Amino acid sequence: MDVRTCLRLVRRHWWIVLVTLMLTVGSAALVTVRTAPRYVASVTFFVTAPNQGVSNAYQGELFLQQRVKSYADLLRSDRLAQAMVAETSLGLTADDVQRQVATSTEPGTVLLRATVTDTDQARAMKVTEALSAKFVELVKKIETTSDGKAGPTRIEVVGGPRVSSSPVSPQPNRNLALGVLVGLLLGVALAVLRGMVDVRLRDAAGLQRATGSPLLGDIPFDPGAKAAPLIVGEAATSARAEAVRKLRTNLRFVDVHEPARVIAVTSALQGEGKTTLSCNLAIALAEAGWRVLLVDADLRRPKVADYLGVDGGVGLTDVLVGDVQVGDVVQRWGDKSLLVLPSGSTPPNPSELLGSKAMADLLLALRESADIVVIDTAPLLAVTDGVVVAVQADGALLVTQQGRTSRAQAAAAARALHSVSVRLLGCVLNMAKVARADAYQYEAYRIATTAGPSVPADRATAAQRGDQGLPPVGDRTQELTRLPR
Repeated sequence: MDVRTCLRLVRRHWWIVLVTLMLTVGSAALVTVRTAPRYVASVTFFVTAPNQGVSNAYQGELFLQQRVKSYADLLRSDRLAQAMVAETSLGLTADDVQRQVATSTEPGTVLLRATVTDTDQARAMKVTEALSAKFVELVKKIETTSDGKAGPTRIEVVGGPRVSSSPVSPQPNRNLALGVLVGLLLGVALAVLRGMVDVRLRDAAGLQRATGSPLLGDIPFDPGAKAAPLIVGEAATSARAEAVRKLRTNLRFVDVHEPARVIAVTSALQGEGKTTLSCNLAIALAEAGWRVLLVDADLRRPKVADYLGVDGGVGLTDVLVGDVQVGDVVQRWGDKSLLVLPSGSTPPNPSELLGSKAMADLLLALRESADIVVIDTAPLLAVTDGVVVAVQADGALLVTQQGRTSRAQAAAAARALHSVSVRLLGCVLNMAKVARADAYQYEAYRIATTAGPSVPADRATAAQRGDQGLPPVGDRTQELTRLPR
């Protein structure tokens, strides 16, 4: 994993870094507040040796350095602690005194330093004073020979006792800085780990790798799409509508030598927005001047009729069982060249009905009656209906919702199509997060609806179709359908 990938994962999961940082800083602040202040008192001793008994300065120096190491251990001995407690009213036990005392020596010198740490400033000073006095007495007593002669060394206090004016711990600045550092490191590590174990599709590149097909469009997330799913009215100038138009263009140029006229729109899971995309794609194609027929082949949970506001009581199912003719149930939608064939009544055997000869004959007739047929099908991983319909179409369009579908699910949906030799035209990343810069560019360049000269519809349509190398629409005053009755 390179640095760029790590930075992308941290940016995607920034909230993990923020929450971790807040927790570590809060914990550091809590520990700082709840920790009792501690004061340090210190005293420094100097060890000397009289000239008697020392042959030369070098040997005397080595002798004193060895003595200093022994005296450091003596400062924390049971005998000194008991003497301090017995003769001084410290309010501590010998064990308490031993835990409070720490010693240090300077290499190559004869200086010995003792420190006492206590939560009470006055008591720390009192213990240090008792320590300095009793230690000098104890060394003198130990070093005195049996015949009463003075020992070879002498201890003198050369620094202190003194106590710190402010607590040495806790240190708020250090603790908070440490909390920030630990929080950032831990947060970044958790964000990267979260990104590595996240199996959901987060970007177009991951979708292309999972399906092995080109990305034909990414539809941005629109909070108003739930209330107004169709790209008509005010939504016609939204970034979502422009993305659908871009999908329309890309879809028509996937293979200019073998254009797809019957397109099955499907998804891996339910609720990824395939029906909404089918309706909007049909609307966008009709706006470009093609005769479009939208077929609701999701016989288990049909939604096309609800989205478009048409009667869905009679439709595809009734045509396949021979109760009605297709020309009697196809409905025109709006003032565009868009016809809708709803699903009709719910059958007990959707898969068998969609894979019947009647369905194949119907699609053959619809192919001759419209420029483009868009078929909304069932999800691929839930039931086999989507595959059955896609086999009979010119190609399939796989819709995937960002952040919901996993890479394994998208790959399984693509394999389900490839296993029956379905031509996967491409994939669409739905409800995608758009960079703020891209959204700003579209808003700055969007069409302003102001009055002004306009190109006649027929001329605009003819020009558009001529530029795209498509056959002419024909006389718009004639009936848009040539469906059998």
